[in-house]
Amino acid sequence: MLLAVDTSNEWMGLAVYDGTRVVGERAWRSSQRHTVELAPAVQDLLTRCKLTAKDLTALGVAIGPGSFTSLRVGLAFVKGLAFARKIPVVGIPTLDILAHAQPESQLPLAVAIQAGRGRYAWGWYKNSLGRWQAEGPARVVSVEAINDEVASPSLVCGEFTGEVRQKIESNQNAQLISAEDSTRKPAVLAELAWARFQSGDVDETASLAPIYLHTAAPIQT
Repeated sequence: MLLAVDTSNEWMGLAVYDGTRVVGERAWRSSQRHTVELAPAVQDLLTRCKLTAKDLTALGVAIGPGSFTSLRVGLAFVKGLAFARKIPVVGIPTLDILAHAQPESQLPLAVAIQAGRGRYAWGWYKNSLGRWQAEGPARVVSVEAINDEVASPSLVCGEFTGEVRQKIESNQNAQLISAEDSTRKPAVLAELAWARFQSGDVDETASLAPIYLHTAAPIQT
């Protein structure tokens, strides 16, 4: 049984996965209450699934990019649980969660999550052998930079506000994925982490670190 934890930004998510199906899932907007909400939410989800921490055999955690404080809270919780239960941890880049929820396409895929100050953590993916593969590291960009980068037909998936979605829709090259399908799903994180766990590709718990992007740095357009 695997517990997946995503605290990348103000939106938090949890999922419990048994290797064949998701037996419990929860996602909510936490704002700045990650520290006080995470542990009770995990306990509540396990209880609803008629499980305890003793039933867990692995943990999956979103490692960013995202909010510095939010990521730190989630990773600290998962590491503590991993050391206490002596179970492995798999860290999954946050943008991968959105990318792998999208159907296959020959078009390139751009993925974004909110990074604060009106900016977005942004990365490009291409479909190879039936899976979305990241092309280069994630960066911090502005909405204007997003439209500048989408200079040829591309899928665009992001946790955008309604106003930002309208700006992106004005770009004829951008095939904007629906808001529903642009929401991070804890179940996808769980499935990605489980696949790596099953293949033996787990992380060193003590050294696992989040991916931070410097939102205060000048934006390259």
